[in-house]
Amino acid sequence: MKLFIDSAVINEIKTAVSWGMVDGVTTNPTLIMRAGKDFKTTILEICKMVSGPVSAETISPDAEGMIREGREFAKWHKNVYVKVPCTSEGLKACHELTKLGIKVNVTLVFSANQVLLAAKAGAALISPFVGRLVDAGEDGMKMIQEAMAIINNYHFAARLLVASVRDTRMVTDAAILGAHIATVPFKVLEAMYRHPLTDKGIQTFLEDWAKAKK
Repeated sequence: MKLFIDSAVINEIKTAVSWGMVDGVTTNPTLIMRAGKDFKTTILEICKMVSGPVSAETISPDAEGMIREGREFAKWHKNVYVKVPCTSEGLKACHELTKLGIKVNVTLVFSANQVLLAAKAGAALISPFVGRLVDAGEDGMKMIQEAMAIINNYHFAARLLVASVRDTRMVTDAAILGAHIATVPFKVLEAMYRHPLTDKGIQTFLEDWAKAKK
């Protein structure tokens, strides 16, 4: 499974990239706003650090606006994927942008039916929000299982990108179900390599080494 980092904070991305495990980056208007930088500047900085997809989200509510923004974003860098919401207008924009050769990430997906529609519209990436489904009392991973079955049954080119990841268990479950990608906040990415027994083992080795040197 590929791992993306869900962040617009340059230092977080730079650190995660140094670990050798970041295959791409997802951003959204909220993350960019929190980072306090210009949208285009941020996207271009990120594109310099990673060799994989970098998602840039449209803000227009209508397909015409999304297409206009998407065409502009795609000019910035070859790795920019245009994010559009899973609405009728978003799917229309996805279809048109895909025909232009522009890679699209359909976001704010919450059902297997939406996954099917996004795949048929030509999405390169489809982003189901697992954490928000869990918050709403639904089984997020069951939806991932259904979505993967649909994609595999019909050999769609779309890759499933599990988003709204709240903890390491969600990453593990998504990987077990065969999800193509998980986009993970920096704090969850950090938590994935940590384990108390690892820390205890290192401490024991250091103590034993110190004794052996005496």
